[in-house]
This record gives sequence, C-alpha cells and structure tokens, in this order.
Amino acid sequence: MAHPYDEFKSANFDVIVASPAGGVAPLDPGSIEMFKEDASSVAFLKNNKPVWEQTDKLSNYLGRADEFDAVFVPGGHGPMFDLAVDETSRKVIAEFASKGKVVAAVCHGPGAFVNVTLPNGERLLKGKEVTGFSNAEEDIMGLSQVVPFLLEDKMKQEGGKFVKAAEPWGEKVVVDGKIITGQNPASAKGVGEAIVKAVKTA
Repeated sequence: MAHPYDEFKSANFDVIVASPAGGVAPLDPGSIEMFKEDASSVAFLKNNKPVWEQTDKLSNYLGRADEFDAVFVPGGHGPMFDLAVDETSRKVIAEFASKGKVVAAVCHGPGAFVNVTLPNGERLLKGKEVTGFSNAEEDIMGLSQVVPFLLEDKMKQEGGKFVKAAEPWGEKVVVDGKIITGQNPASAKGVGEAIVKAVKTA
C-alpha cells in the first residue's frame, strides 16, 4: 500500500480506503518486519494510521463507480482469504471495470479479481495479460500449502494470460487496457505510477 499511496498523494489524488467490514483493517506483522528497512513503508506506518484504522465500509461504494477514476487492491496475503470470496468486492470491481475505470492490484491483490464476472457474463481476466504473486515466490515464502489457492494458477484458470519477471522478486508491471497488475512488492511503486498515468490520460 505504501508505495502506491505515495504516488497517489504526489499526484494530488483523493484516496478513499474501504474494506468489507469497515473500521480497522488488520496489518500483517510479517509485512511490517519484512519492510522495516524500506523508507516509504516505515513512513507510511508511522504517519498514516487512519488510512487502515478508519476504513469505510466497501458496500457504501456499490453503484458509485461514476464518482471515481480507479479502484486499487493492495497486496499482502489478506485479499486471497477475504476479497477473493467477498460478493461486495466482486460487484464493486465488476462495476468499475464495466464502466471503463482503472482496475488495479499488486502482489496478492489480484486475488480480488479471480472470481469477478462482468455484466456480459465474461470473467474479468479472460484474455487479459496479467501478473500477480507467482507460484515460485509462494514456494520461496513457504506458504504454498497455506494459501487457499495459488494465485498464478487461479489467474490462468480464469483465462488470464499470466506473465512474470524473469526471476522471483523481480519487478513486473502489466497494463492491459484499464487493468493494471503488479507481480510482487518490488512492483508496487510501478503499479502506483501506472495508475496515475492511466487516470491522467483517460
């Protein structure tokens, strides 16, 4: 969340953060530890507590895609467990996509896209070039047997044309029309930049 948030604020975007239940969105302690040497992440953690502690309820945004330019799903393993199966999340994403808005995610965030069906009955990812946390990266993390599904496999099953960096942890940002995806934490800043560019050139 930190690097894209920096890009959004630099572009003077208004950012609203929502979650299925609203209120405090839990932070993964492992993420805090992993990025304790990353200046952007440390500053975000120190200075932006209301961003994740005072989230709005996602259902408040159903039917309101026309009021916004983009929807962005950050990473962390969380989206694999909740947004991937959350009906409201799927409806919001489908609405944004069907109205030609930017729909973006990074790392495990594309887990929120895998069960999204558009109004025409097509899957959101069908025929789209996309990326997300790879099977190899999940293996390295030792979590392939813990996650509810492997994101790379699932995105392929949904009809997505999955691409990835030459090596695990390499930066990879993919833009296919208004769908923007990033592979891993190294791709977060690039995803933020791509979202800003897509919104400004819309």
